[in-house]
Amino acid sequence: MTVGLKAWVRRRVTVPRDVIVLGIIAFCVAVGFGVVVPVLPVFAKSFEVTNFQVAMVVSAFAFLRLLTSPLCGRISDWLGERATLAVGIFIVAASSVVAGLSTSYLMLLLSRGLGGIGSAMFTVSAMTLLLKSAPPAMRGRAAGFFQSGFLIGGMTGPAIGGLLTHIALTAPFFFYAATLAVAGTVGLLLLSRPDRSVDTKSHAAVLPMRTVAADPRYQAAVVSNLAQGWNNFGVRNALIPILVVESLHRNPAETGYAFAIAAIVQTLALGPVGKFVDSVGRKPAMISGGILGALVMLAVPLVPNFWLLVVVLCLGGVAAAALGTAPAASVGDAAGARSGTPVAVFSMASDLGAIVGPLVAGLLADTVSMTVGFAVGAALFALGALVSVRMPSGVPNAKSPAPTPTEPPTTQLANPEDLK
Repeated sequence: MTVGLKAWVRRRVTVPRDVIVLGIIAFCVAVGFGVVVPVLPVFAKSFEVTNFQVAMVVSAFAFLRLLTSPLCGRISDWLGERATLAVGIFIVAASSVVAGLSTSYLMLLLSRGLGGIGSAMFTVSAMTLLLKSAPPAMRGRAAGFFQSGFLIGGMTGPAIGGLLTHIALTAPFFFYAATLAVAGTVGLLLLSRPDRSVDTKSHAAVLPMRTVAADPRYQAAVVSNLAQGWNNFGVRNALIPILVVESLHRNPAETGYAFAIAAIVQTLALGPVGKFVDSVGRKPAMISGGILGALVMLAVPLVPNFWLLVVVLCLGGVAAAALGTAPAASVGDAAGARSGTPVAVFSMASDLGAIVGPLVAGLLADTVSMTVGFAVGAALFALGALVSVRMPSGVPNAKSPAPTPTEPPTTQLANPEDLK
């Protein structure tokens, strides 16, 4: 019976063990983050500060994360990805405890900034581990599985947070710390320990950043990730709630319902999209995802009713699924398994978009129109699709040897039929 169960699992689990562990860690991290985010502005406001100071608390996490990311590749090379991931998670856990114990606004602000440093360490090391764990022919599905952990956790977290606030306003911070402690422990116990002999060989194959940066696959991935951060992590969250209330005259809570439905669609799309990325190629996924994303951003401010907005956001979820898997896989294709610094720059592109995007879109919405604010985001999506046209077609040949420092990154591609 046990043998039969193991065989059944092997037939259905199509990603390596470490990818599954990383997906579980992503779920734990996202649940806790989702619990804290709705409560954080209210808790900051309890210190009798201005709205701008409240915004500073929210932005401190992303700002310090952006500043720290360039160093995370070297930290990861020094400590190892597994240790860097655990240390980063435990830093965020400690910062969450300090935030929950904060007795002043400054204490809360500093604790959130410290959390951003740990988050950068976790994000870069987790993505590097993901690309190292999955072979080229499986990177799209691996990225999709990892994204699923974040999405499902992000949908679960706010509901739990609402219940915890009935206990105390600071209870979500301690719950977040607990979920992070679980995530860090899971990483230390279940992620594979590095094989020193293999690690030494792979370290010798690290490509210079200038070589990776010149690769069309990496360039397209970075531009697409900038557009993803700008729109899906920035403009969408900043302007759509206003659009729902002021233009569609709906209850603010309905924005959450629309986002939740779109997130479910995105989660369901990740599996098929990941398979498409690994079988047909990164290039068509990034081009179609960029075009669809651009059309969605142009359509959002023009929709005449709430339910059509939900449909448009669901299409945006499909685009986000494509741009959450194909660019990550492309980074691995261009940089190879040991890709700490390229992954850090790739992550920074999304963070930069998430910070700058809402500011630019909000300014344009105030001074010109809401439509123009969304149109700039659409232009970035379109730029990502345009840059992706320069990428080679097909998928990387899983049998191709790893590049060495004296060789340029391989562009040998396999026919999708060879992977079946």
